[in-house]
Amino acid sequence: QVHLEESGGGSVQAGGSLRLSCKATSGYITYYCMGWFRQAPGKELERVADISQEGTRTYANSVKDRFTISRDDAKNSLFLQMDSLKPEDSAVYYCAADRWTCLQAGDKAQGGGSWGQGTQVTVSS
Repeated sequence: QVHLEESGGGSVQAGGSLRLSCKATSGYITYYCMGWFRQAPGKELERVADISQEGTRTYANSVKDRFTISRDDAKNSLFLQMDSLKPEDSAVYYCAADRWTCLQAGDKAQGGGSWGQGTQVTVSS
């Protein structure tokens, strides 16, 4: 298990950019598939992007070509560069990790993997 802490959320106007960071304060992310998830009010948790231990990236269709996930194992950190933000990107964003699989949204409720506390992103029109 790793302990994860997100930062970098905030408020921005549509078309703007934000960079989220996730720092592992215990454990080493080198051995983990890392992911970003988000949950907007009244909506289900949604997988945004993930990056495997080997560096393979996958994205939700809604953020493809606008968001970039990256990892720096030496700094034990995960990042999400978010460009061309839209109001519908507003949500609480969570960092997550699992050593054996890249997590799905349903894993959170079932206690699978390690999850951060979340950081709020608000995009105004």
